[in-house]
Amino acid sequence: MADAEIFAFQAEINQLLGLIVNTFYSNKEIFLRELISNASDALARISFESLTDKSKLDAQPELFIRLVPDKADKTLSVIDSGIGMTKPDLVNYLGTIARLGTKEFTEALQAGADVSMIGKFGVGFYSAYLVAEKVVVTTKHDDDEQYIWESQADGSFTVTRDVNGEQLVRGTKITLYLKERQLEYLEERRIKDLVKKHSEFISYPIYFWTEKTTEKTKSDDEDDEPTREEEGGVEEVDEAEKKSKKKIKEVSHEWQLINKQNPIWLRKPEEITKEEYASFYKSLTNDWEDHLAVKHFSVEGQLEFRAILFVPKRAPFYLFDTRKMNNIKLYVRRVFIMDNCEELIPEFLGFVEGVVDSDDLPLNISRETLQQNKLLKVIRNNLVKKCIEMFNEIAENKEDYNKFYEAFSKNLKLGIQEDSRNKIKLTDLLRYHSTKSGGELTSLKDYVKRMKEGQKDIYYITGESQKAVEKSEFLERLKKRGYEVLFMVDAIDEYAVGQLKEYDGKKLVSATKEGLKLDDETEEEKKQKEEKKKYFENLCKVMKEILGDKVEKVVVSDRIFDSPCCLVTGEYGWTANMERIIKAQVLMDNGMSFYWSSKKTMEINPDNGIMLELRKGAAADKNDKSVKDTVLLLFDIALLTSGFSLDDPNTFAARIHRMLKLGLSIDEGETAEDDADMPPLEEDGGEESRMEEVD
Repeated sequence: MADAEIFAFQAEINQLLGLIVNTFYSNKEIFLRELISNASDALARISFESLTDKSKLDAQPELFIRLVPDKADKTLSVIDSGIGMTKPDLVNYLGTIARLGTKEFTEALQAGADVSMIGKFGVGFYSAYLVAEKVVVTTKHDDDEQYIWESQADGSFTVTRDVNGEQLVRGTKITLYLKERQLEYLEERRIKDLVKKHSEFISYPIYFWTEKTTEKTKSDDEDDEPTREEEGGVEEVDEAEKKSKKKIKEVSHEWQLINKQNPIWLRKPEEITKEEYASFYKSLTNDWEDHLAVKHFSVEGQLEFRAILFVPKRAPFYLFDTRKMNNIKLYVRRVFIMDNCEELIPEFLGFVEGVVDSDDLPLNISRETLQQNKLLKVIRNNLVKKCIEMFNEIAENKEDYNKFYEAFSKNLKLGIQEDSRNKIKLTDLLRYHSTKSGGELTSLKDYVKRMKEGQKDIYYITGESQKAVEKSEFLERLKKRGYEVLFMVDAIDEYAVGQLKEYDGKKLVSATKEGLKLDDETEEEKKQKEEKKKYFENLCKVMKEILGDKVEKVVVSDRIFDSPCCLVTGEYGWTANMERIIKAQVLMDNGMSFYWSSKKTMEINPDNGIMLELRKGAAADKNDKSVKDTVLLLFDIALLTSGFSLDDPNTFAARIHRMLKLGLSIDEGETAEDDADMPPLEEDGGEESRMEEVD
């Protein structure tokens, strides 16, 4: 054997191995599921490559997974005839370049997660150390020599060119040197039970190196004929002859197929039990929990294919990771083709797991031609349709749907933006809290059923959280009149509602934008509103002059009931919440702020005492310092209560402090030194000169 090269594990992998080796997790059996799953992936890769280059299978045409226990050496080997690994693969994949999910899974383990989650994070190989004190990987790739990887999870591993060992034609052999307390995994019954439990539906044959013991009778001298005497037709055997006979045990070995189940998707749904679906789901996904829902169907006619789709109970950690586009495995006539075909299912359904098997797609199809294949588009449309049907079936159980919606509501809202064909069907699946939902989620369909007589629009409010919006000043008049308002507090709601526009013929109207009209106003109320507009017309002009470019206009409001004022945005502009979301984007160019900053309109409450007093002050002297102070302070407060952010928090704080001093009758001159750093409550142009006078 050649000299061994020693490598150190990457820090993240070393940390993960430390956690796995020292775990007290009792259900360590999942290691076999992970190793068989990896073997299946290796077989799928060489199978796919052989579709375009049949010579890939010339040296080793048989595709298999073999399990070999050795009680004498206390080892269990998992062998496959898959694609194998080159030397760089061994170094990179099993030690020095942390794979996607290594860090995430380590953090999950430290937070108390179940180690059986390991396969979902793509680092299932390391589960071998749950039961093994040492792991040896022997592998042969068509493009490289045979190599051996070896480690005791002690911080390093070795890679050696294998020149003397048993030569593999192609593939990988993983040998586990089992810990003393894990020798149960050498027992035939135990291994077969695990394969049936976790890996029964693997698409490649799994063979077990089974041992058979037979008894054979043998004489001391088989060449000598025994002495017999026949008398009266009865044969008598001499006692000495009996003693010369011996019973011996003969041990033989053979490969026994232990996953004989046909592909589950070829069977009729009514013949498959819940337990079988659960077993298949776990073998397909490496999930440790059962699925939330399943859809098993076939499509016949111009195009024929069969499919099984699953919805998991939880969102995977890579839910919106573009490197993992989808979880649907594509088969053509039971031959695995690929598991990340971007054209097979849209991104917003990337959390759906499953299998699609078509007889109509060409077997040697490549990724490039697959993307152009018209039949694939038909399959895609059917999969989306069936997924939506499955979601509606989940919705029949309130508890299940709440779990589903908590995990995947963002996907549905993303679908509304991406899939115009199914926008209405997806909208029916949306759920929101509202002013009348009593703490429960409500659908738009149920909202429409509860609408007041004569109500034409659906009202909603967007914001950072439910707590932030449920006491918003924008809801005051709407709640007073008995209108229900939906709380849209997910960042993606801002984008989704922009695509919706309306539902069931009802326009979706934001409570925070211009154009809010209440349909149940009486003629008397309309008359009073016009009178109030005239009464406050002068104050609106004064406030606009003081605020300048901070607002587009100042008008009398008919949406607020208690608050003195609020800030609204244009009917077709961005809300305060949307402005906050855009500002928070890491790559946003600050120089573009002019384009994304909302145009604001200040609405004042004509029935509020502050506004009535402010009107009197403005009428007496619009240049009075206290009038300007109050207007500027009201604007800053309205920014905060309306969901905007302050451009200059220090100036706002200074105004509050000055107001407190006025309320406490503290003479500003007496504390001039303390206030030296505070801008006076004047227009910007006069602040600097005033400060110089105070000094």
